[in-house]
Amino acid sequence: MSRIFSGKHYRITVLTEQLLRLEYSESDYFEDGKTQIVRNREFPEVDFEVIDEKDRLEIVTSAFHLYYKKGPFSPQNLFIDTKNAFGDRWYYGEAYENLKGTASTLDGADGAIPLGDGVVSKNGFAVLDDSESFIFDENDEPFARPDKEIDLYFFGHGRDYFAALRDFYHLSGPTPLLPRYTLGNWWSRYWAYSETDYLQLMEHFEKENIPLSISVIDMDWHLVDVPERFGSGWTGYSWNKELIPDPKRFLKKLHDKGLKVTLNVHPADGIRAFEDSYPQVAKRLGLNEETEEPAIFDITNSNFREAYFKDVHHPMEEEGVDFWWIDWQQGIKGKMFEVDPLWLLNYYHYKDINRDKNNGVILSRYAGPGSHRYPIGFSGDTFITWASLKFQPYFTSTASNVGYTWWSHDIGGHYGGSRDEELAMRWIQLGVFSPINRLHSSNSMFTGKEPWNFRETIQKSMSKYLHLRHELLPYLYTMNVQTAQEFHPLVLPMYYYYPLEEASYHVDNQYFFGSEFFVAPITEKTDSTYKTAKVDTWFPEGVWFDFFGEGVYRGNTKLPIYREITEMPVFVKAGGIIPMDSQPKMAGTPLPEMVDWHIFPGANNSFSLIEDSDDGKRVVSTVQLDWDNATITLEIGGNTEILPDNRNHRLIFHHLKQADILITNDNQTLAFDRKKFVGVDTKKLTFDLLNKAEVSYDLKNDLWYQLLENSEWAQKMLLLNQLEEGLRLRLSEVLYIEESLHKIDL
Repeated sequence: MSRIFSGKHYRITVLTEQLLRLEYSESDYFEDGKTQIVRNREFPEVDFEVIDEKDRLEIVTSAFHLYYKKGPFSPQNLFIDTKNAFGDRWYYGEAYENLKGTASTLDGADGAIPLGDGVVSKNGFAVLDDSESFIFDENDEPFARPDKEIDLYFFGHGRDYFAALRDFYHLSGPTPLLPRYTLGNWWSRYWAYSETDYLQLMEHFEKENIPLSISVIDMDWHLVDVPERFGSGWTGYSWNKELIPDPKRFLKKLHDKGLKVTLNVHPADGIRAFEDSYPQVAKRLGLNEETEEPAIFDITNSNFREAYFKDVHHPMEEEGVDFWWIDWQQGIKGKMFEVDPLWLLNYYHYKDINRDKNNGVILSRYAGPGSHRYPIGFSGDTFITWASLKFQPYFTSTASNVGYTWWSHDIGGHYGGSRDEELAMRWIQLGVFSPINRLHSSNSMFTGKEPWNFRETIQKSMSKYLHLRHELLPYLYTMNVQTAQEFHPLVLPMYYYYPLEEASYHVDNQYFFGSEFFVAPITEKTDSTYKTAKVDTWFPEGVWFDFFGEGVYRGNTKLPIYREITEMPVFVKAGGIIPMDSQPKMAGTPLPEMVDWHIFPGANNSFSLIEDSDDGKRVVSTVQLDWDNATITLEIGGNTEILPDNRNHRLIFHHLKQADILITNDNQTLAFDRKKFVGVDTKKLTFDLLNKAEVSYDLKNDLWYQLLENSEWAQKMLLLNQLEEGLRLRLSEVLYIEESLHKIDL
């Protein structure tokens, strides 16, 4: 049976039992080709029933029932009943509650901004509008649609958000696999570095034991003080030889340190006569060199594109530039822009950087749904404020609702604000548990994010977190593969795994970080009395362990969590398995010699560590935790010749009196002691909390002895209820850990 139903001015296509395409065109123009958003409408066969009569069309699948009174689309003529537990009806054109997607930029945003729609909602349906997007010709070149039509995709997936995302990726194309180096620490600063200054800076990072993987050279790498007749100095493609006299030598020295390099470009002003590449560009385009005729920026023009890439970018890539940071801020101004120039820049730059390979990247701004095919996203110039920090976790995780998974923020903020070491510390923590960790700041001499610019406590903690980012590379790269191949983004809102739990929708800044963690970043200042800051945290069902501390939390509760300035709330599920690099290199991201497997008790689980070589060879190392039988198995398969010759594995057991187990890179099954569970010293937690609190000694003494004397949890809570809120809630967290230990069975 055909899955396409068409008539006068309409066409309706059943793509899956949960996905419909709805088209209406007064000119009977219906688009069958690829569009900005949609790349593939070929889905497996689907079962459905249909009533197709002169004046009405009904389509019934397991997920929805469409009613269409043939004629112009309207709420009266077209509606769909969903057949999920929520039973909501969608009327064409009417607003509905959407869980949102993302936005093009955080430029100028000091806090929350409106977001576009995603493909999921609590109502059980969502609508993706493809009506305004451009199309691609037979050569995969984009151009504006020749006519107007209504072109909608109805997602009727209920609250199976993973299924909605899978259908979206099938429809729009997958997120590409990122190269390993993109997952490490990036150094970025708007600053006029000389070659000497920059190389000394990289050596300082090495000296401080802070690993880096990418050097981002902002716009001052090129000439910015240009003759007045040429206009602005923002666009530029000629190295500033006063700062960097030998670019090839400079780039080679960075490569020798294991670093990749990206250069910032603002392409809006085209190629002008002062550029080193201008003679080649002028010759290719037939420009008048004597009158200094510029090559006007027109990314829609194939001749300009040829010059733009072959004469301008490729020579610098031959010198050693690895990829480009495309900083387009001009919107769609200009007569040639029937198609969004930002989208075209992303599309053509990504296509070009992958001309000889399949693992190149760009750094650029979001240009609407479908942009996930051209990673990585630059979210714009952010304010250095707590409001900016507070919005970023929600902004990042919610973007996954429209398939956009690899946001790169200005970690630490770009401009404005004032010196706030605590804010800088919290932002570093968020960056380490973000898709991309790119430290950045403006060209002010006072806003640098180098850890050694901060007081000793902050410096040491920043260094520890940045080191942790590279320790996490084995885990992060595996999640990168899961994103590309299994359509599971690294960062996801809590409701993906718990769609029927209302609480999961009310922890905006809490998110899953891969399969083993959830993260609840702290985005508010520390209380001066108690020396900790709060985040309201929802613990899903099960048992959760504090990744950085001793805490054990029983799920199905919402609890205020308190941490000191150097601590971050990150939690691992029972049975969690996290592969980490035992000793990451200070520059670059080579495969580790020693893999530390962090094992958390309480449940059966397995984790398959995926490692790839540059030429596409792969090794999969799987650790299987059989908690019930107290055994753990390591299985290794694939092209093991890509691994370091001295590869070893160390099994590190958390909350168990089981010594670490060092094993070679061979398949084997080992027994461990699961009987000796290490609890939590809640007495010490209580003492530390009271000791640091700036409250009266009499109150501390009284609380200390009463809490020790009362063995019943209920009696302790009665005691706490007499306290002021700040102290009561902080001590309540300790008591909740104590209660959890009594009630969980490990």
